[in-house]
Amino acid sequence: MDNSLFNEFDPVSAKAWKQKIQVDLKGADYNDTLIWKTNEGIDVKPFYHSDEIDLDFSIPPNTNSWLVGQTIFVTNAKKSNAKAIDAIKRGAESIVFIISEDTIVVNELMKNIDNSKVKIHFNFQFLSSEYIKQFNNDLVSNNTFSIDIIGHLAKNGNWYKNIKEDHNQLNTYLENTKQFSINTVLYQNSGSTIIQQLAYGISHANEYLNHISQTKKLNSIFCNESSVSKVVFNVSVGTNYFFEIAKLRALRLLWNTLAIEYDCTSICEIIATPTKRNKTLYDYNTNMLRTTTECMSAILGGANTICNLPYDAIYHKDNEFGERISRNQLLILKNESYFNAVTNAADGSYYIEYLTKQLAEKALLLFKDIEKNGGFLKQLKEGVIQRKIKESAKKEQKEFDTENIILLGTNKHPNENDIMKNELELYPFVKIRPRKTLIEPIIEKRLAEQLEQERLKTESKSF
Repeated sequence: MDNSLFNEFDPVSAKAWKQKIQVDLKGADYNDTLIWKTNEGIDVKPFYHSDEIDLDFSIPPNTNSWLVGQTIFVTNAKKSNAKAIDAIKRGAESIVFIISEDTIVVNELMKNIDNSKVKIHFNFQFLSSEYIKQFNNDLVSNNTFSIDIIGHLAKNGNWYKNIKEDHNQLNTYLENTKQFSINTVLYQNSGSTIIQQLAYGISHANEYLNHISQTKKLNSIFCNESSVSKVVFNVSVGTNYFFEIAKLRALRLLWNTLAIEYDCTSICEIIATPTKRNKTLYDYNTNMLRTTTECMSAILGGANTICNLPYDAIYHKDNEFGERISRNQLLILKNESYFNAVTNAADGSYYIEYLTKQLAEKALLLFKDIEKNGGFLKQLKEGVIQRKIKESAKKEQKEFDTENIILLGTNKHPNENDIMKNELELYPFVKIRPRKTLIEPIIEKRLAEQLEQERLKTESKSF
């Protein structure tokens, strides 16, 4: 490419740009008018310049093309196998099997699925060290396994059995798979800020690395050059487009920094899905627009596998139409919008680079504070993590209630003729299930829940 045209122009400094903007503002204050202050404590400027930002390409790249994922909840191996094969025929490149119980036979679940062409992610909702022995070496080396005992504690308030037994069972998983997983979806869906999501995710991972380093046999597996160990981050992507791109890039940067400290291989695999936090019951088709931009953020942020969220997931059971549409959204992005044409497309953007560094630095400070005060597990048991998330969620909820956060069709321009009470196959609100727990569980809640409940009551009165 001939750049001679650009040589005809003198470079303009950041200072000169700012002076010109200040003149055009005609007396208005630059900071008050054009600086956007976010909940993450980051000031977003109207422009970014090479004078102020050095591009840093040290972020570990996602060298693999992103995969179109399909999530399948497994209660029957035969039916789930048939569903997976159908999804693969319709464009799915990766399958996430959420396995509900240890009676599921792996060979039956994987029948006629070519493991060399389709990546499989196994997500277990139970803890059984014997179950992992069903998986042969080929399945283990080519795929990922998600078992997150700390994530289970955070979400449910209890260990599977108890802290000792859970870690003993986890050791068998680690020895057999040479990988572990972190579920940060819970933090996003419960109202955490992006910085909290990153810091909690890395602190969460640090608990496992501490455990591995203290277990001699596991340490020899994970921390040597010949190991094929990896960490799997399950993440949820919100609607703040550029910030979410930067979030995934910052996650890779933070993981790489942490892994170096433990002298471990730093293979980081990210499985992303859109958040439920901003999804709505009314005017539900707008959910498709939200998930599309969220998937775009995941792609540009460098996720390895993306599983879209069906537009009706919060109130309908799994259905062929909703899943097909959600999968086709990804296929359009990949095959018609060329989102697979460039690797690491966000590299070179001063704005995204600035956000990435700001998020990583602030998350690292929070991580250090957590470690200084005893670590993630200790703060979880003391309720500190839960309290911080509640504070962030309350602040975000207030912004929604006052329409500083807009969800079209819900708190802005609602369709008053929308009737939903007969559409509810699933209960779309927080379920209160009184039970004895070791710690206070972290609760996922959508922003629109209270408003939607009030509308449903109005519907009932009109019939």
